[in-house]
Amino acid sequence: MRRNLQIIVVVATVSLGYAGVAGAQETITLDQALSRAQEQSGRIAEIQARQAGAAAVESGRGAARMPVVSLLAGYTRTNHVEEFKVFAPGQPTNVIYPDIPDNIRSRIDLQWPIYTGGRAEALVRAASAESSAAGQDLESARADLRLEVTRAFWALIAAREAERVVAVSLANYDAHVRDLRARLDQGLIPPNDMTFAEAQRSHQRLLSIEATNMRMIAEADLRRLIGGAGAVVPAATLESAAAIAPEAAATIATPLFGAERRALDFRLGASRAREQAARATAMPQISVASGYDFARPNPRIFPRSGSWEDSWDASVNFSWTLWDGGRRRAEQAETSASTSAIQARVTEFERQVAFEIEQRRLELDSARAAIEASSDGVHSAVETRRVVVERYAAGVVTSTDVLDAELALLQAELDRTRALSAAALAQARLERARAR
Repeated sequence: MRRNLQIIVVVATVSLGYAGVAGAQETITLDQALSRAQEQSGRIAEIQARQAGAAAVESGRGAARMPVVSLLAGYTRTNHVEEFKVFAPGQPTNVIYPDIPDNIRSRIDLQWPIYTGGRAEALVRAASAESSAAGQDLESARADLRLEVTRAFWALIAAREAERVVAVSLANYDAHVRDLRARLDQGLIPPNDMTFAEAQRSHQRLLSIEATNMRMIAEADLRRLIGGAGAVVPAATLESAAAIAPEAAATIATPLFGAERRALDFRLGASRAREQAARATAMPQISVASGYDFARPNPRIFPRSGSWEDSWDASVNFSWTLWDGGRRRAEQAETSASTSAIQARVTEFERQVAFEIEQRRLELDSARAAIEASSDGVHSAVETRRVVVERYAAGVVTSTDVLDAELALLQAELDRTRALSAAALAQARLERARAR
């Protein structure tokens, strides 16, 4: 009795806690859940930020081919020096090198690499490919999120259905126990039949508490993904989740490489572009430089003068690294190894996807077979329970037979719930595997 009282207290506590949020419950479809999860996902926000960073790198690589214009200015204080003067008879003194301790210089400078052996272009292609790969990573993350939300959505539906099945079974047990108590009071059954039925009812109450807790856990998991507070009621049934035709399942099982494969292709292209950039360092580099100076004194004006003077310059610079101690060779080896690694990863990825599609297809076939078998089991258990109840009313069988029939019906309905949930999840996993 003490254990029964504890169970009743727990059931009442759970019921009151659920009733507190019942007024704030929200009915949501799978599409609505997917949409809200996209808005709430921190993972999606992180990848979007990484994508923005990759786009900025691409923009920076492209800007490296453009000229750079700089404005320079400086002030230098020097020590006093003895002026250098030239004296000529009958002529004023000519100061060749005056004492000017305050030196002020300003310059507009232009630097423009006009030929890099293809290095700049290769780096732009690599950055562009990485940016595209980041975009495919975002699509892949969204697909993973869709699978996770779909799993949580159907898990909640399965948990709610299991809770309903256990609640119906508990109500049947309660009715049966009341009937047995009346028979015991009339002296028609021995006391052990009554105690056995009460023990079975206590076990059913425990199952009810566990089913309610599993439903709350599934509900909290879905709320974690879509945000919000309060109870969540999915606007779907397990039967609708498994309502996919075999022909449609076969179409889904057809490979269709998606975002993850495209991301690998982009990264392979980026690695090859970096190889070209590493090889381009062996080529000569040509750049154009120019500038306009306005300074006091201007060191290009002779003789020196304490007045502001302007000047300009333009040059073409050529450089060719003939020996770098093996740096270029090491960089080429690194990029080549990276390309080989990505190629091997692509090959392994294709094999893995083909296996996963076949695995998920077989899981879906098994789930469909389980649905048919469990549906037959439920039908059989319902009919068996009906016959046993009628025979019990006629006094042909004992109460134990009735309890066994109730337990068999409960197990059959729970098996069908699990089969429907497994089919929904298998279908979602198959669609995700195909789009990898």
